[in-house]
Amino acid sequence: MTPQQSAGDRTAQQLREHYEIEKQLAAKLRIASRQERRHLYAAVYDELYQRVPHHPQLTRKSSPHETVAAVSWQMRFLRRFLDSDTTFLEIGPGDCALSFEVAKLARKVYAVDVSEEITRRSLPPDNFQLILSDGCSIPLPRESVDVCYSNQLVEHLHPDDALEQVRNIVQVLAPGGIYICITPSRLTGPHDISRYFDTVATGFHLREYTRTELSDLFKAVGFSRVSAYVGVKGRYLRLPVLPITWCEKLLSALPGTMRRAIGDRLPFRLLLESRLVGIK
Repeated sequence: MTPQQSAGDRTAQQLREHYEIEKQLAAKLRIASRQERRHLYAAVYDELYQRVPHHPQLTRKSSPHETVAAVSWQMRFLRRFLDSDTTFLEIGPGDCALSFEVAKLARKVYAVDVSEEITRRSLPPDNFQLILSDGCSIPLPRESVDVCYSNQLVEHLHPDDALEQVRNIVQVLAPGGIYICITPSRLTGPHDISRYFDTVATGFHLREYTRTELSDLFKAVGFSRVSAYVGVKGRYLRLPVLPITWCEKLLSALPGTMRRAIGDRLPFRLLLESRLVGIK
């Protein structure tokens, strides 16, 4: 479960209230047309925060230490893909703290998001540029990016939009460029607020994926190869997706409660939560 969906100090009644409202709003996204979703993403999130004042995203205050720790954790993995000639793209950058840190190493850094509100008071580096998008489009020149990165993003998109976004990512990547995708595993989910009430995601995680499903999606839109990186304490091992597919098939045959219990244990958790890297 992502930190923003944890129970924290909320009561059972508050969790139920959050769940019912988010499920209702998510249903609007699921049945909306492609054109309607272009404006609906921002609207439903705004409505959720207005109607759920105890939402962790509103009440949890990250300390500077927590922010530094989160960025450091991501940079331990990303550094292997960066150098002074790299053009880097982050999709869904949040407060852009990670992109700002990458800008110290890369030649150029782009961040694509649906809103600029969260970065209005930030002072960005000279080699950083924030670009607004409708949530699917990547308004950059073709073959202009070396490394694209998203963390806890794809599960929030309608499946049709996820397919379109990944297809757009392929187009902006240079030959040999890579897309690094971090997302929770469907087999140990759901990972949104519906975790407390449902066996599948019914909140703003519009679809959670297995690594096999994501790998198939990557190949369908034009990535030539897909690898997985398994990490322990900042050390990462690159693996083919096939062993993870075997693991996922094994766990998929189990009842949900047993599957989640086993999937949360090592070494299964490392395989199921591996970072997927598509190579153009």
